[in-house]
Amino acid sequence: MKSQTFANHTRFFVPFHFVLLPVLLLGVIGAGVNLYESLGDSQRLYSASLILLITMCLMGMSLFARVFALKAQDRGIRAEENLRHYVLAGKLIDPRVTTRQIVGLRFAPDDEFIELTAKAAETGMPEADIKKAIKNWRADWYRA
Repeated sequence: MKSQTFANHTRFFVPFHFVLLPVLLLGVIGAGVNLYESLGDSQRLYSASLILLITMCLMGMSLFARVFALKAQDRGIRAEENLRHYVLAGKLIDPRVTTRQIVGLRFAPDDEFIELTAKAAETGMPEADIKKAIKNWRADWYRA
């Protein structure tokens, strides 16, 4: 398996990002065009409005499903990394460290983790900067 780094850790799920979302976007655009062309025809206006509404709802549902799954993963990562910090340092992660920072810290190996966590708490460094500061990347292949 190829090693994971900052440059290649971002994942795209092809059926979602490159099939479903573009198809739904085309559907919303097509439904909008259909509604626009139906403005003068009272018999088509209601059904065209419903088609646009349904396609917009489908787009929203697919985006919400993705966001909700990632939020659940973030909560799991926060719990895992809090436990790892407790095992390594004997105390929980500083409450000033945000969930986004912890998501970035999960790539740090044990020997860099405590120091980076303290630096994140003190300076408020963003997730991307935390990831860039990691010297020996600890891969996470399970992120959806």
